[in-house]
Parts: sequence; structure tokens; C-alpha cells
Amino acid sequence: MSTHDEADSSRAPRHAAGDRGLDDLFTADEDAARAADGDAHRAPARAQKTPMRARRGPKIFLAAVLVVALLVLAALGVYLRILGNSLDNLHRDPSLMPDTTVVTPGQPINFVLMGSDSRGADQGRSDVLMVAHLSGDREHLYLVTFLRDMWVTIPANKVVNRPSKAKINAAYSWGGPALTIKTLQSITGVRMDHAVVIDFNGFKELTTKLGGVTVTNPQASKNRGYTFAKGPITLQGDQALAYVQERKDLTNGDLDRAARERAVLTAIIDKTMTGGVLANPRKLNDVLNTYADTMTVDAGLTNANVRKIATSLKFGSGKDIVQVQAPIAGYGKSKDGQDYDIVDEAGLKSLSTALKKDMMADYVANHPQ
Repeated sequence: MSTHDEADSSRAPRHAAGDRGLDDLFTADEDAARAADGDAHRAPARAQKTPMRARRGPKIFLAAVLVVALLVLAALGVYLRILGNSLDNLHRDPSLMPDTTVVTPGQPINFVLMGSDSRGADQGRSDVLMVAHLSGDREHLYLVTFLRDMWVTIPANKVVNRPSKAKINAAYSWGGPALTIKTLQSITGVRMDHAVVIDFNGFKELTTKLGGVTVTNPQASKNRGYTFAKGPITLQGDQALAYVQERKDLTNGDLDRAARERAVLTAIIDKTMTGGVLANPRKLNDVLNTYADTMTVDAGLTNANVRKIATSLKFGSGKDIVQVQAPIAGYGKSKDGQDYDIVDEAGLKSLSTALKKDMMADYVANHPQ
């Protein structure tokens, strides 16, 4: 992977920070920080026939929070030394992306957020899949959920040597993050720029270290011994995991679960950016170390690129995060008995056009979520 994203940092917008812009702060402090701290695929048929059940859950949240929170923290210039240490500890894997991409200043950036039981070549399956679309003006982040049971065409790979119809989460077990991204690019026609894979156990740690996150629950439900009342509720640890995993007790099943996932993710990001985390160096250090210990990113997300992207950000709270659901048109059943989600082809085409042309604000206005 080549170093990319906002390749010319001198062109990134500057913000007041004493007598210097943040670009100057990053340039001045980066060398010092580095000197101090150092710079089996599953058989497709068997995997596809697994009965539907409550799955391992929201590994993706931690990934999204890391990408967003670290960028925002960098943009704020807060605790640069702590941030630098956490960035140095990130796991970077050059095999996550199927190809190299180059993002120029002013263009949107698409982060593919995936969950897995493991890192690298030990695949497992991905149960949560999102695209975090950072707008070209850097004023909004759009979290787009692709339901794991969407019935799509997966490109030829080492397990199935021809394009084949399957649930989108099969791509991860057949070819890992790279095939998942290749599948997303194929069905949308949209370039994906970065990849993040997360260990789901970190989600429980993170919500606990944040002291819980509060969301407005639209419908009462129960799961794994926990009761979730309608209205504002505060979640952490196992309770938070149970909340975002539930689907059978929800009116619209996976669609409602996906909405819960996005709501909790937004609450985590908002609390990280606006709560007591930034004012508490010990808590900030714990949270950032949790991010670094439980995730893998593509090799293109270098420390320098994170900082360069960060200096261009123009938002700082959850209100600028927009939740979007990739459209489905109903439900079907395959010849071998699998229940799946039917892709709304016309709707997906509209979403893809909006992602490609950086017109997500118009898409959301015309497709209320």
C-alpha cells in the first residue's frame, strides 16, 4: 500500500492553536513522539447453512469509534503524546485492501468497517458490515449499514472459483476483508479507501471504560437476561452487547438491530468527543489503548495519514454523524433453504450514486431513514 489520503498536508485547512495551526503542531511534535516511543477458509456450503440465531455482535463499533475518535482527537491537538502512542500500537495489515487507492484533498473517504473473531488470514465470518463515508467537505460522517444477509454476487475467489450468489457475509469467510471490500465495490461501483477489522470483546471494555453510553430505545425488548425499557437507557459491558445483538424480539428484526447498532455507535463517538474523556488523561489513555489492542487497519492508515485527515475535519460531535441503511426490498429463500434479504436494486443504485458523487446529504433528504 502506498501512503495516501490528503497527500499534501500543507493544503489542509488550518485551525487556531495558540500562534500556530494544527499542521504545525503535528509537524513539530511527531519526531519527538517517535523518538520517545518508537515508530483457512470455511467450506462455503456448511457456513451458508448455519441456522439463523443470535450472532457474535458489534465488533464494528469499536473500529468506527477508533477511526473517528482518533481523527477528532488529532484534529483537536489534545494529548498528542498519548494519541501518538496509541497510533504506534495499531495493528496494520497490508492484505486487508484488495488494491491501492489514492484519495486527494476535497474528495470523500470510504472506510469499510468489519467485525471478525480473529485477525489476518484466520477468517471467521463477519456479522456486521458498515461503510463510514467521510464527506469531501469533512463536515459529516455517514454510517451506512449493509445487512449481513443481503443476497449479492460475490466475485470469484479461492473457495468458489466463479462469481456466485450468496449472503454478503460469506465473502469474509471465503476471502477475508479483501474479498468483502471487493464485493462491496462490485455491487456499488464505489471505491473503498480503507479497512478496519475489530475484535468484538473490546466493545464491552470500551462501553465500560466510558462509564456507559445513553441511547433512546424506540421499543422495549429482552435479551440474554437483560430488559431494555422504551426510552432513554444507559448501556455498558455485557448489557450493551446484548442490546445490539438482539433481533428476534424486535418488530423489524435485522433492520431494527442495525438501527440499534448505529445509535450505540453514535453515542460512543459522541461521548468520546464531548464527555469527560478528553478532560481526563487517564481515561483517554485507557480508551485509546483499548482501541489499539483490539483492532487491525490497512497499511494505508499510517500515523501520518491519520493526522493529515484529522487536520481537515470540521465536525466534533455525534450530531454530525448521519445513520443510513442500505435498502432492501423484502425477503427470499434460496434453493438450499437459506433465508436472505433481497437487495433493492434501484435503491442501491441511488445510494451508490450518492456515495460516488459525494451527494449523501441529498440522498438522505430524499430517502428518510
